[in-house]
Amino acid sequence: MNTLIKNFIFEEDQPQRLDHYLSQKLPEFSRSQIQRLIKSGQVLVDNLPPKKTGQMLENGNRILMEVPPPEPLDLIPESIEIPILFEDENVLVMDKPAGMVVHPSAGHSKGTLVHAALAHTPFLAGIGGKMRPGIVHRLDKNTSGIILIAKNEASHQWLQKQFKDRLVVKKYLALVDGRPNTPTGRIIAPIARDHNNRKRMAIAREGEGRYAETEYHTLHNYKAHTYLEVHPLTGRTHQIRVHMASVGCPIAADTLYGYRNPSVKLERHFLHAYQISICLLGEEQPHQFQADLPEDLAAILENLF
Repeated sequence: MNTLIKNFIFEEDQPQRLDHYLSQKLPEFSRSQIQRLIKSGQVLVDNLPPKKTGQMLENGNRILMEVPPPEPLDLIPESIEIPILFEDENVLVMDKPAGMVVHPSAGHSKGTLVHAALAHTPFLAGIGGKMRPGIVHRLDKNTSGIILIAKNEASHQWLQKQFKDRLVVKKYLALVDGRPNTPTGRIIAPIARDHNNRKRMAIAREGEGRYAETEYHTLHNYKAHTYLEVHPLTGRTHQIRVHMASVGCPIAADTLYGYRNPSVKLERHFLHAYQISICLLGEEQPHQFQADLPEDLAAILENLF
């Protein structure tokens, strides 16, 4: 497969780091991969090699980038049983269990959704990146629910563009501690990495962070909890967890953003990606996929009052 040439024009009023900008434009590449490409001379800014990976871009800068073809995959497929909600020649829709990481990363070299998907569909190798074959979007380790995996490069680009253009409708089921001020609402607050804890995200300081927007609708009120349908309109890391905590209603059993002593007996936070609507390759009408609430979460609701 030949190297692709990508051209971008930076059209933002606020300066931005080159590596940050390219990471946003090419989400299939990690930040470190982008930085290696810059250092190896595969990126030009106004026809000149940048002086550093974090060179600041200004409005009107033209970026030319050589995107290498997918690298051969050396992941070892693992036969892990995961429910398949839908499959055709272009996409695999799976119901990820809580506790499973989507793709390999530091400390998670085995047992990921990618390993399981490769055992089911071996020819995913190389689609969208060496360590993330076929991955279009992600869920937190302890969030269960729907994950889409592209089975070829055309499908990967088609699906990923819909996520980028915010055309995908994602709905989650969440149990939160307390009760929001209004039964239906919208939270608009930028999100950035927490300055005091790099494992957390946080509502950004003024002038920082990335725009984030979340809608919620109350399904049922309990004495000390509220059961919500949540619709994130953007896709920031930990977005729902950060936004709900910011209005005083953290996700139940979320010890990172909520209470250290969980209000319900649950080994993970109560958040489930239960529905997604997206157009499949070459189609104009969206398909809607749904994953039922897992047994551990359903049992919590049965015992609430």
